[in-house]
Amino acid sequence: PNIHLTGHRPWGTYTVLEDSSGYKIKRIVVKQGKRLSLQKHFHRNEHWIVLSGCATVTIEDRIFTVSPNESTYIKAGNIHRLENKGKLPLVIIEVQVGEYTGEDDIIRLEDDFSRI
Repeated sequence: PNIHLTGHRPWGTYTVLEDSSGYKIKRIVVKQGKRLSLQKHFHRNEHWIVLSGCATVTIEDRIFTVSPNESTYIKAGNIHRLENKGKLPLVIIEVQVGEYTGEDDIIRLEDDFSRI
């Protein structure tokens, strides 16, 4: 059976939908007014597809909005952050592609929850 594991974080939840060699697919829910750490990865690129809510995305020195049915791409090594400034939960699909997609490939540069 396919068992989807959900991780709970101070900003919301993530559920791993598929974890395979070379890629991982997650459903991420960000609570209203919360944001993930400002971070980068060395071994994976990420695609973020917004399903519902509105994402405020930081990639390097650009900050922009991604609406439902829109997506953005983060190259390995790019500093990035996902934030929900809206009144509803933000739901995205994150597709990680790279030689390594482990949770420990995260360099946190800034974090609202002191997890650096």
